[in-house]
Amino acid sequence: MTTLASNAKIFNMDLGPLNPVWAELILGFAVFFLTFFFLAKVILPKIKRTLEEREDATEGATGRADDLRAEAADIRAQYEAELAEARHEAARIRSKAVEEGSAAIAAARAEGQAERDSILAAGSAKIAAERDAAERELNADVDAWARALAGRIVGEPVGADRG
Repeated sequence: MTTLASNAKIFNMDLGPLNPVWAELILGFAVFFLTFFFLAKVILPKIKRTLEEREDATEGATGRADDLRAEAADIRAQYEAELAEARHEAARIRSKAVEEGSAAIAAARAEGQAERDSILAAGSAKIAAERDAAERELNADVDAWARALAGRIVGEPVGADRG
């Protein structure tokens, strides 16, 4: 009890080992405040800075990913617009080609019809000319053949050949 008696007690009653001593209490507060100061000024700012860097890296990566997604969406929209324009242009070219093909077929058909008509007209004219020539030739000989045939049938010469 001499140690207890020599130390100044805060409480006048006997609390046993729970009765604090001024020196220990001051030393405890001093160590607490030094530890608190060390934590508040040295350790906690480093932890806070690390957490902020981690959050910035996480949210920065998320922000960059969002920016990249938006850029990709813009590029995709531009690509789809160009693709739609290209499809429209291809349809226009196909339509133009069909029209040109139809026009070429119609022109070739008309040219073929005209050529056929000219060939038929030339052939008809040639046939008519040959028919007329053959008819004149035959008409010239018809009288002679008719007389010869009649003479064969009758058995004696008929017409001008009688002489």
